Amino acid sequence: MLVIAHLSDTHLDGGDRAADRTTRVMAYLNDLAQPVDAVLVTGDIADHGKPAEYEEARRLLEAPYPVLHCPGNHDERAAYREVLLDRPDGAAPINQAHRVAGAVFALCDSTIPGRDDGLLTDETIAWLERLLAETPADTPVFVCFHHPPVTLTIPYVDGIRQFGEGRLAELVAGDPRIVALLCGHAHTPAATTFAGKPLLVAPGVVSTTVLPWERGDLVDLDHPPAVAFHVLDDEGRLTTHYRVVP
Repeated sequence: MLVIAHLSDTHLDGGDRAADRTTRVMAYLNDLAQPVDAVLVTGDIADHGKPAEYEEARRLLEAPYPVLHCPGNHDERAAYREVLLDRPDGAAPINQAHRVAGAVFALCDSTIPGRDDGLLTDETIAWLERLLAETPADTPVFVCFHHPPVTLTIPYVDGIRQFGEGRLAELVAGDPRIVALLCGHAHTPAATTFAGKPLLVAPGVVSTTVLPWERGDLVDLDHPPAVAFHVLDDEGRLTTHYRVVP
C-alpha cells in the first residue's frame, strides 16, 4: 500500500501567516501515527519567487519522509532551482521524476513565466513521453503539476487553468500505468476526471477559494488549511481522503 500526503499553495512570503499555516500542516504530518511514503507539494511554494522564500520553504517543509515538489505560477524557476534543487542551471521547465515505494512520480512544470495560466510545453510533453517509455509496464505512475487541465466550475480559477491539454490527454488516456493526475492551484479540495483518469486537486494551505454558490469573498483566509491523502492499495485501487488541519 502506498500513502501520499498532498498539499499545495503555501505561498510563503516571509510573513507570519503563511509560515504559521505551513508549520501547522507539517507538524500534523510529522506526527502521524504511521509514516506516509512521501509528501507532495504541487506548486506556489513561494509567493513572490524570492530566494529567501525558498530558504524558508526548505526549512518549513522538512519531514522524515521524501518531500516531492513542483513549481506554480507564483514560483520563479531560477531561485527555485538554486535553493530547493541546488541546481543553478537556467530557465528551462523544471521537470523531475522520483520513484517512491514502487511508484513513479512525474513532476511536470506547467508554469508559463510571467503568467498565471499554465501549459505543458513541447519540451515537457517530450520529457514525459520519454519517462513513460522508460518506465516498466507494471509500475504505477502519478502525473503531477500545478495547474488543473480542466475547468472546475470556479470562473476565476478556470480562467487561469492549464490550457493546450490535448497532447497530455492523448498520453494519459492510452497508458494504463497512470493511476491519477495530482495538482493544486485552485485553493480548494476537488476531485474530477481527465482523459478517463482521476484528477485530484489538493486544498490550499494559505487560503481557501470560495465556491460561486457560497457566501463570501473570492478567498476565505480564515478557513483552516487542509491536506489530501492518496492511498493506492495492493489491488491498484486509489482512494483519497481530505483532512482539515486544526
